[in-house]
Amino acid sequence: MLTVIAKIIVRADRIDEAKSDLLALIAPTLEEEGCIDYVLHQSNDNPQLFFFYENWTDKESLENHLANEHVAAFSAKAEDLLVEPAELFFLSKV
Repeated sequence: MLTVIAKIIVRADRIDEAKSDLLALIAPTLEEEGCIDYVLHQSNDNPQLFFFYENWTDKESLENHLANEHVAAFSAKAEDLLVEPAELFFLSKV
């Protein structure tokens, strides 16, 4: 199993739009082969800060996810919505 944490910082004037777009990624992602968990979190202290907590069966499933149409559509808007590119952390359970 592969765990991914995606740290996403959105522009202050685009929080609601970004949140809506991030939430829209969840349903199609959960239908993808190899997706175990795909959960969005928003910081209690900083409303601009979001995290996706993801679990995938393997690296190939994650790579397929990153190539999917709904991810590409969000990525095309990301420059306008985000302060900086999302930071990804790849983790393994110990």
